[in-house]
Amino acid sequence: MNIEDADIVYAERDADPERFRDYDPNRQLDAAYADAHAREASRRASRQQSGRTNTQQSRREAVEEADREGSVSSASTSSIPHRNTRYSTSHTPSVATRTSTRIEDEFMHYLDRHPTAIQRISEHRLQHLQTVGSRRAPADAGIDLPSFGGKKPYPPPLPDREEYVVEFDGHDDPRHAMNWPTKKKMIITSILIFDSLAATFASSIFSPAAMYVEREFHKGREVVTLATSLFVLGYAVGPMVFAPMSELYGRRLPVVFAAIAFGIFNIGVAVAKDYQTLIICRFFGGFFGSAPLAITAAVFADMYSNQYRGLAVCAFSGTIINGPLMAPFIGGFIASSYLGWRWVAYIPAFMGFAAGTLALFFQDETYGPVILVSKASELRRLTRNWGIHAKQEEVEVDLKELASKNLMRPLRILFTEPIVLLITIYMSFLYGLLYLSLTAFGIVFGQIHGFGPGVNGLPYFGMIVGVCFGIALVCIDVRGYNKKLKANNNIPVPEWRVPIMMLGTVSFTIGLFWFGWTGYTASIPWIVPTLAGLALGFGIFTVFLQCLNYIIDAYLMFAASAIAANTIMRSICGAVFPLFAYYMYEGIGVNWGMTLLGCLSALFIPMPFVFYFKGKQIRAKSKFAPAPDIEHDKRRDEESKGGGEGDESDGTAAKDTNGNAKKEA
Repeated sequence: MNIEDADIVYAERDADPERFRDYDPNRQLDAAYADAHAREASRRASRQQSGRTNTQQSRREAVEEADREGSVSSASTSSIPHRNTRYSTSHTPSVATRTSTRIEDEFMHYLDRHPTAIQRISEHRLQHLQTVGSRRAPADAGIDLPSFGGKKPYPPPLPDREEYVVEFDGHDDPRHAMNWPTKKKMIITSILIFDSLAATFASSIFSPAAMYVEREFHKGREVVTLATSLFVLGYAVGPMVFAPMSELYGRRLPVVFAAIAFGIFNIGVAVAKDYQTLIICRFFGGFFGSAPLAITAAVFADMYSNQYRGLAVCAFSGTIINGPLMAPFIGGFIASSYLGWRWVAYIPAFMGFAAGTLALFFQDETYGPVILVSKASELRRLTRNWGIHAKQEEVEVDLKELASKNLMRPLRILFTEPIVLLITIYMSFLYGLLYLSLTAFGIVFGQIHGFGPGVNGLPYFGMIVGVCFGIALVCIDVRGYNKKLKANNNIPVPEWRVPIMMLGTVSFTIGLFWFGWTGYTASIPWIVPTLAGLALGFGIFTVFLQCLNYIIDAYLMFAASAIAANTIMRSICGAVFPLFAYYMYEGIGVNWGMTLLGCLSALFIPMPFVFYFKGKQIRAKSKFAPAPDIEHDKRRDEESKGGGEGDESDGTAAKDTNGNAKKEA
C-alpha cells in the first residue's frame, strides 16, 4: 500500500474506531484503501491471495492511480494543511501528486529493507514530544509548516479530540498511586526518605573536616565555611528546576537523575585537587540534593490520602531536621581517622548512588498525568490507534510561564501575603540557626569542654532526641486532627495546626537561653547544655512542620508557590548564618550570642497566637488563599439562619392561622 494512502486510512480509522476494532493490517487496510479509491475487486483479491501487500509494483500502481484520480475523497482530506502553506483552519488543499518515480522507488525500497522505519519515526516523535512538549493552544498562524515527509500529505485532524484522551478507570483504578498496596507505598516512602537523608546528611558532614581542609589548601576559616554555605545555597536554586520538572515529566525521573548526579558531584569533592573545584562541586551537590526535598512531599500527596499523609510528611520532616544533626559526629570520626577528610565526601556519594539505584528499580511513577501517558502509550501500541493520548502529552514547556510560576509568583506571594511573609521570616531564622549550631556546638564542646573530633558531635543527640519527641507529639495529634477533619466534611482549617506551633516557639526560645547560659563555661557540666538540645530540637521540628502544614492548608493550589518562596529564603539564611557565626561567638561570647538569638526568637512567640485568633480574618482578605473553611462556615451560618427564619415564619403562619380560626369562631 502507498504510504501516503496508508496514513489516510489510519486517519479514517481514528475517526471511526468501531470500523477498525479487530483490524488486520494486510486485510482491512487494503480493503479500506480499495474503498477510498474505488479499486477493482480483482486487484484486491489478487493482492490478498498473493499476500504481497508491500511490493514495489503495487505501490507504483497505487501512485499512478492516485495521480489519475487527482485526489482522494473529501472526507479524508478536509482541513489537511499542505506543505509550505500557512496554518489555517479554512485552508483545504488537495493531496500533492507524485512527480518522481525514481525517488518513490528508492523510498519504497528503503522501507522494504527497514520495515520498522515508520515505527522508529513515531518513537522519535514521541521522544521529542516528551522533551519539548505540545502547548494546548494552536500553533502561531504566521509560521510555515514543514514538510510532512515521505511525500505524504498532512492527515486529517481527529474529529473529537476529547474522545481519544485516556483517563483513570474510576476512583479505584489500580494504576492510580492512591490505590497501590500499602507495602508498595512503604517501599517508595523509605527510598525517598533515605534519599532525603543522604542530601541533608551531606550538608553538614563537611563541617568537622574544615580544619583538615584549611591545612591542605591553605585557606582561612571563612573561606572553608563556604563549602557548607554553598551546599545549602544549592538548596535554594534546585527546587526552581526540579519542582516544575516533576510536574512535566513525573516524579521518578528527576529523583533518579538527581540522586546519580548528587553522587557524582560528591565524588568530585572527594577527588578535588584545588579548593575552587571543591566548592563548585559542593554547590552542585546541594543543587541536585535538593531534588528529593522538593519532590518527596508531592509524591506523598500522590500516594496518601489526608488521613495518612500527615504521618508520612512527619517522618520526612524529621529526616530533614535530623540529617544535618547526625552528620557532624560521623564526619568528625571519619575525618580524624586514617581515612582522612576526603571520605566525608565519599560516604554521601555512595548514599546517593544507592538511593538512585533503589529509585531506578523499585520506585514506580506516582504522578497521575504521567501514569496516563504510559497508559496511552501502551494503548497506542496494542491498538495501533495513534490518536490515543493523555492530556499531559499536550503540554508544552513554556520558559516564560515556568519563570512566572516558579520565580515571579512565589516572590509576589511572599511580599503580598502577610502570613507567608511572617512564616518565611521565622522559618528562615530557624533554618539558619540549625546550621549556625554547627559552629556553636563546636565551640562549646570542642573548645570550652575540650572534646576531640567526633566526640564533640555526640551532644547533637540531645537535639535529635528532641526532634523525636516532636515527631511523637505530632503523630498523637494526627488522630485528633483527622477526627476534626472528618467532622468538617474534609475541609482543613489551618488554625488547627497552630497549638503545637505555639508550644514549639516557646520551647525553642527557652532552649536558646538555656544553651547559651550553660555552655559558655566549663564549670557547668557538659550534660546541661546537651539537655538544652531537647528544647531546641523539639522547637525546631514542631514549628518547622506545623508552619509548612499551615501554608499548605491555607493556600491549597498556591501552596507550591508559597513553599517555593519559603524554601528560597530559608536556604539563603541557612547559607549565610554559618559565615558570621564564629565571629559573633568569638566577639561577644557564647552566652551573649545565644541571648541575642533568644531575644530575636522571643519576638516571634506572638505570631502563632495571632494566627490562631486572627488568622481567619487575615486569610479572608488574601488574594491567594482560597479559604474553603470560611466559605463552609458562611454556608452553614446561612443555612442555620435560613432554617431559623423558616421556623419563625412557620410559627407566624401558625399564629395567623390560629388567629383567623379564632376570628372565624
